[in-house]
Amino acid sequence: MTRTTHVAVIDIGKTNAKLALVDLDTLTELAVVTRPNTVIPGQPWPHFDVDGHWGFLLDALARFHATHRVDAISITTHGASIALIGQDGGLAAPILDYEHTGPDALNEAYNAIRPPFAETGTPRLSGGLNIGAQLFWQFDTDPGLKARTRHIVTYPQYWGYRLTGIAATDVTSLGCHTDLWNPFKGQPSSLVARLGIERQLAPTRKPNAVLGPILPAIAQQTSLQQDTPVYCGIHDSNASLLAHLVARTLPFSVVSTGTWVICMTIGGDTVTLDPTKDTLVNVNALGDPVPSARFMGGREHDILMQGNSVEPDDTDIATALNEGPMLLPAIVSDTGPFQGMSARWVGTEPAPGTGLRSACVSFYLALITSHCLTLTGHQGPVFVEGPFARNTSYLKMLASATGTAVHAMTSTTGTSEGAALLARMTDSSTEALQTEPTISAAKDHAAYARRWSDLVGGH
Repeated sequence: MTRTTHVAVIDIGKTNAKLALVDLDTLTELAVVTRPNTVIPGQPWPHFDVDGHWGFLLDALARFHATHRVDAISITTHGASIALIGQDGGLAAPILDYEHTGPDALNEAYNAIRPPFAETGTPRLSGGLNIGAQLFWQFDTDPGLKARTRHIVTYPQYWGYRLTGIAATDVTSLGCHTDLWNPFKGQPSSLVARLGIERQLAPTRKPNAVLGPILPAIAQQTSLQQDTPVYCGIHDSNASLLAHLVARTLPFSVVSTGTWVICMTIGGDTVTLDPTKDTLVNVNALGDPVPSARFMGGREHDILMQGNSVEPDDTDIATALNEGPMLLPAIVSDTGPFQGMSARWVGTEPAPGTGLRSACVSFYLALITSHCLTLTGHQGPVFVEGPFARNTSYLKMLASATGTAVHAMTSTTGTSEGAALLARMTDSSTEALQTEPTISAAKDHAAYARRWSDLVGGH
């Protein structure tokens, strides 16, 4: 059998769907293609374009194999999504967009049956961000849906199911604020029985388990070898964490950035998590609970920048630090540690399309990230993954606010790198994880951070 060197990673984020080909020897991406993850409106509810993604992925797999060779396939996706597989092997219903507010209509009834935070480490979230709330609402909206459902699979495993025909769930996706998992006991929560889905919830596997080889039809369509293995897959924030989990000395924190900014602390201080501040317990690839906090940082960035991101120069940075202005939380106020607060500018709001606005927005996002890290008991260095790792203003303010070393990861996307490592989790070569030079604190940035914290108050 060919040594596994090139892993094709299906990477479905909330904003974009990607296929990345990762070289395991160098932990670099040989090729990346993307398409928008557009939500399709209409009945029975807003849903993801999985058939469009599927055609895109198969075409890219064929091209990657022809150009580079594909030895294995791994999968990572955003959380808060689940697929209901029907008796005929297709979807029993479209995969709900978790931002749809439909489930909120049954809040009172759902809250009466969901397990407490102490059991699941899951806060009560809006819309479909709790998968249990999705299922409860979907079964109520479509009374025949439960009977039509043969398997319930988490989102990475939906793509694994299409590739292999094998139904599964994984611990990181079930442990991602679903209400369906008890991270402290490593087993389904009491909600699974209350929903009556014990037999339908697919077997739970570790992310690095091999689901099986690709189906013959997939091999024929893509020209991949018929014995090409497909790994079970992993929640995207935990994919970012994995490369560090197998290579770093405790304690440390990883900040995974994208539409969501997820702060995860390994080996930090013991803290009491507060579900009202969007803190939660994630589950890592080894099955262990991870104190976490989050906010929609990428979404806030896009709202604030309005498509006009300008790199700030030294004058912009100096103006922001010495004269203000400051942005206080929260732009997206139904998630994150400052829920219910209304954003406001202190001082004159910088005009969109200016370097000064870019600097102030970057500072704002870094300061909320720092607050999230405090909530998780952060200790040790911070490793930033994803698009914010290329934002120097953000990194400098984060280092200054936390008073610790911050490292920007060099890979295009830490999620793809981490998902590829599922193919070789125990290999010592993972210790070669690379980082950019350390970003250190600065006194003027730290002073800005203190002023911002004083204005925010005791949240």
